Amino acid sequence: MNLPDTPPLLRGAALAKEYATGRGALEVLRDVSLELRAGEAAAIMGPSGSGKSTLLNILGTLEPPTRGQVWLEGRDPFGLSEKELAGFRNQRVGFVFQNHHLLPQCSALENVLIPTLPRAYAEATTQRARRLLERVGLGARLEHLPGELSGGESQRVAVARALINSPALLLADEPTGNLDHHAAEAVVALLLEVHREEGAGLIMVTHSRELAERFGRRYRLVDGVLSAE
Repeated sequence: MNLPDTPPLLRGAALAKEYATGRGALEVLRDVSLELRAGEAAAIMGPSGSGKSTLLNILGTLEPPTRGQVWLEGRDPFGLSEKELAGFRNQRVGFVFQNHHLLPQCSALENVLIPTLPRAYAEATTQRARRLLERVGLGARLEHLPGELSGGESQRVAVARALINSPALLLADEPTGNLDHHAAEAVVALLLEVHREEGAGLIMVTHSRELAERFGRRYRLVDGVLSAE
């Protein structure tokens, strides 16, 4: 169990994001701050266009904030060189997107192994990929291509892929948006279960209050402003 004074795994402080447009700056995020400790799970809700995906991209180091700072495991990832940041993100952050982004020509097993390609081949890594696919209920589908899997199965492959490098932080951006109710429930249950087993922090963006209610912490993002529920 995490103690109240445990240092946060993830901290975002006074985050703001603006994009230049022909009519001036478009403000997407305004003074957003949040913390997440290892083993905690949080859901972020809000209407389309409220900045949820932008916030997740910043927390996951995919894009820098215009203002404010991010710390992950006590490090400022945006202070790293581009090469160092890519390696840090690959090792410490796992992503699950609304569209699973599996490579259609690769098997389920090969798709899970893709984040490990920058490193030297290790049989132990392949064994972990097999175990993860078994863990998500796809032990009998290792060699199946994405076109031979259902939407829910493909998203479970994406969950296994996000976990292959044992990340400290797991980020899920509308991972159930393209799934039916039954498959959506199963994917969220899986995310919550594996994040606890792996000891990772988890943040999921969702439109569904029903799914968000399963998370220990809930936030709402409206017009770029984040508030706790």
